[in-house]
Amino acid sequence: MSREIVERLRARLLQGQRSIRNEYEQHGTPTRMLHGRSKLVDGILIELWQVTGMPTDATLVAVGGYGRGELYPCSDVDILVLLGGDADPALSERIQQFIGQLWDLGLDIGHSVRTVDECIEEATRDVTVQTNLLESRRLTGSQALYRHFVTGTTGCFDPESFFHAKRAEQEQRYNRFNHTPYAVEPNCKESPGGLRDLQTIIWIALASGLGTRWSELARHGLITREEVNALRKNERLLQQVRIRLHYIANRREDRLIFDHQEALAKAFGLKATKARRASEVMMQRYYLAAKKITQLNTILLQNLGARYQPLSSWQAQCINERFQSLGDQLDIVDDAIFERHPSAILEAFLLMEQHAELKGMTVRTLRALWHARKLITPAFRRDSTNRGLFLQLLQEPRGQTHEFRRLNQYSILGTYLPNFGRIVGQMQHDLFHAYTVDQHILQVLRNVRRFLMEEHAHEYPLMTRLASEFERPWLLFIAALFHDIAKGRGGDHSTLGMADARRFCREHGLSKEDNQLVVWLVQHHLTMSQIAQKQDLSDPDVIRKFVALVKTERRLAALYILTHADIRGTSPKVWNGWKANLLEALFLASRQLLRGKQPDQVMGISERQEAVRQKLRFFGLRPDSESAFWRELDTLYFLRHDADEIA
Repeated sequence: MSREIVERLRARLLQGQRSIRNEYEQHGTPTRMLHGRSKLVDGILIELWQVTGMPTDATLVAVGGYGRGELYPCSDVDILVLLGGDADPALSERIQQFIGQLWDLGLDIGHSVRTVDECIEEATRDVTVQTNLLESRRLTGSQALYRHFVTGTTGCFDPESFFHAKRAEQEQRYNRFNHTPYAVEPNCKESPGGLRDLQTIIWIALASGLGTRWSELARHGLITREEVNALRKNERLLQQVRIRLHYIANRREDRLIFDHQEALAKAFGLKATKARRASEVMMQRYYLAAKKITQLNTILLQNLGARYQPLSSWQAQCINERFQSLGDQLDIVDDAIFERHPSAILEAFLLMEQHAELKGMTVRTLRALWHARKLITPAFRRDSTNRGLFLQLLQEPRGQTHEFRRLNQYSILGTYLPNFGRIVGQMQHDLFHAYTVDQHILQVLRNVRRFLMEEHAHEYPLMTRLASEFERPWLLFIAALFHDIAKGRGGDHSTLGMADARRFCREHGLSKEDNQLVVWLVQHHLTMSQIAQKQDLSDPDVIRKFVALVKTERRLAALYILTHADIRGTSPKVWNGWKANLLEALFLASRQLLRGKQPDQVMGISERQEAVRQKLRFFGLRPDSESAFWRELDTLYFLRHDADEIA
């Protein structure tokens, strides 16, 4: 084939891609862009197949995302060259020529060459191959061979096995991303809440014969019309993000790295506010979309799973007049329970804490909770029963970590505490925080909770002892919830957070003493780490000033626990032994001073001086010969030098 044909097709591809980009920049419709590029590549591949002289009994098949008819600006083009039998040397050479020319055109090609039997064998062995073939689409070539291929690959599908395999695959993917959509540089395709979560649902639905569109899943009763609209809206946003990332990076790039976030915000037409960068506004939109997608992914997977193990096969066990258990799932007794008893919204999470045998909630419970968040009105928040239930969630001996994450996941926490709702999905552009503000807060709450668990005592024995001896440790959970709640408002978040904490404690009937402790902790949650890391702990005046601020051992222990949990909750890379030792040294010295010891005793000066006296006796100096000289020295001298240097 002449070089001129390749150059002509290459020029056609480049011109077509420029036109598609220009149209996208004008209209911003992601599906038009994705289908438009797919259709453009279809035409070029078909023409090249024909001019290369490929045999009429072979078939060119689009697979994977290209098989769906969706091609992002810099995505791979996945194809299958389907043969009726083994290729002879001449055909093999022609196929190699065809694939090579596709690369010459500037396309990133992912290709395989197989017979139908080989496709069936590979699909049987590998769920990834099975998934790739599931969305196949004939481009050109033998229709009879393609029908044979579809019949053969479809026949090897076991929908239930495929469902369990895809769930396991998703769990492995979630593990790679620490089970959070809220990393500071998420992957819009692979991270939890990314496009892959939506594709997983479609693959399972397709394998189960339930269709390929959200509307078809709704007709089968798997999702509601409202959820269909939410899925479409958030899917469009993620498609927009991925398309624009490819255009900004001018290559396949699915990570929202810092270097691209500001350009991405500009592409979306977002502007900075007084308190936040444009990139932070954009990232909050992304996180809220990812959060919604993880919610719907959970609901849909549970609904699809129920086809293979229906909840109706379980014997319902009554918990109370509003709730029952089905297997290890919490279930509402009827769909209107939250409308009739709004307090049951918080009660559901409380029951999860109180019943260790419950591992999750049924789909209808989760769906009802999601819709019931609208019932959390100012009147709901003022209701003494609801305030009591919320406090009880904090006071139970177990379950806070999982249930507060669930409260946040289904937007109950941010609706009950509106100021918490404002920081959901909010970025923190600094070198320390690896999570959004809401996720950091929940990490801190989780760390405080771990200090109260005997099974984690080996990690930090002193911290576990302090937490287990602390009276009303749930006050530390409240401080954790409010310590960063005012971030992003402008001004000192510690001062603004104090006001929120004070209002919460007053409205929820905490005693004056407990109110003061929580408010003081929120105000000073950064103080201990700043002193430990930035000031000279060998200076008695530093310790004296800190003790004057703390005043009591209870406050000291509470601040030490919260500070420790806070630093560990910023990022897995921030906490280290050096910081742990500094905090512990400040805590122990302050506690001794609070217990009545003198600064010399607290800092170990007396012991060091006695060691020096013994060395001086070894050199033959008379007793007390050092006293006149030592009276001329300050305390820091003895703290900064060891016994040998002083002698």
